[in-house]
Amino acid sequence: MGESAILAIDQGTTNTKALLVAQDGRILASGSSPTQVEHPHPGWAQQDADSIRRSVAKAVEQAVSAAGPVEIAAIGISNQRESVVVWDAVTGEPLAPCVIWQCRRSAEICARLRARGHESAIRQRSGLQLNPMFSAGKLRWLLDHEAAVREAHRQGRLRAGTVDSWLLWSLTGGQVHACDAGNAARTQLLGLDTASWDDELLELFAIDPAILPRILPSDADFGLTAGGFACLPDGIPIRAMMGDSHAALFGHGIRAPGQAKVTLGTGSSLMTLTRQRPHSTTGLSETIAWSQAGTPTYALEGNITVSTHAAAFAAEMLGLDGPEALTALAASVEDSDGVSFVPALAGLGAPHWQEEARGLFCGLSLRTRRAHLARAALEGIAHQICDLVEAMQADLPQPIDTLCVDGGGARNDLLLHLLADLSGCRVSRPAQTELSAWGAAAMAAQAIGQPLPTQDHAAPIVPTMELASREKLRRQWREALAMLKPHA
Repeated sequence: MGESAILAIDQGTTNTKALLVAQDGRILASGSSPTQVEHPHPGWAQQDADSIRRSVAKAVEQAVSAAGPVEIAAIGISNQRESVVVWDAVTGEPLAPCVIWQCRRSAEICARLRARGHESAIRQRSGLQLNPMFSAGKLRWLLDHEAAVREAHRQGRLRAGTVDSWLLWSLTGGQVHACDAGNAARTQLLGLDTASWDDELLELFAIDPAILPRILPSDADFGLTAGGFACLPDGIPIRAMMGDSHAALFGHGIRAPGQAKVTLGTGSSLMTLTRQRPHSTTGLSETIAWSQAGTPTYALEGNITVSTHAAAFAAEMLGLDGPEALTALAASVEDSDGVSFVPALAGLGAPHWQEEARGLFCGLSLRTRRAHLARAALEGIAHQICDLVEAMQADLPQPIDTLCVDGGGARNDLLLHLLADLSGCRVSRPAQTELSAWGAAAMAAQAIGQPLPTQDHAAPIVPTMELASREKLRRQWREALAMLKPHA
């Protein structure tokens, strides 16, 4: 037999990654497979659910092949959250595209619920803003508009869930339909106080609970692999499932209030733990970070719909070869010369919740050069996170002085220095920046009694910008936000 390892699967929006992690924390091998996002109509975002499954198989096969002889002791899964998959319980095939978290097609459903006066009750029961980002409206839309989904529901064959439950169903050969409490907390169908599907929320969105997965602790025994992927033998226990943001928080080793993590991915998430269910007055989400042995751990979170993806967008608009070229161009000037970029490319998430907002460059003059636009793009990413930091500071009794970063954007030194300067917080980067996969591995390893070592962090990046300069740039950002207009 080969070396014992945990297989971590991180199914993200634009990429699926797989890691094989040894008991001492060494990464034995990795694999990755890109995933495509389709935008068939303005504001819509979807993926082929079967291609998600294939991307997982490909990433896992790459990792297993590269590792050589290895014994997989357990599997941990982290996943893009809020995205909805619907499939046929008999054939195991998806019945519609996966409607992903960025999609706004359920905006009209949310607007109707708001007009009927249900917004406050939904917010109080679920802990979430009434917004198209969350799963309940997406599932209602699929039931309303996809004939195959309605027919499967009529026949009792319909299964629905977030991406973790779709992967679990696939890995176990259709034997287990379940999700973890953290993913369930992002659907807007879970009662945050009870950590179970909420009858009133189900009624408001007209969702049949029979199609939904069982809610289990994040470290539950989710079942065994059974013919799901040819590259995996049957009988491997699946011992962790977590939303990617939650897994990243766990991967940082944060187990108590006082620190916050920032995932710098396609979107961004700022999350910190709380001692009990939080109550936000600033537009942040109240959620469950994870559940262990049936006990939920609560968190406060702010979500940005388009974060480091804005760098790729700006690079394309400027005719540059990707975010690295954008960063190099941005570093060639000392400031943005008064230019601001608000990356509201799919609306604005927390704490503003302006779903109809659209992106904006402003403050241009005859002196403006492409380098100023590039720097403004990176500053815009950092400013959005600073808005969340300020909102979180207002909601919490204790200050936040350190931001632990992860995700692809955490490798961008200029972005991290901008984040430190504009927030006034220290920025701490771990040696392993793919913390969602690592966190899922750590949860699974702990579940089987083989905990992984904690992540090492490099020396923190400290703010160097003078307070007056920081305040000037923050005022400039707020003036840009005030100029946003809804898309007609």
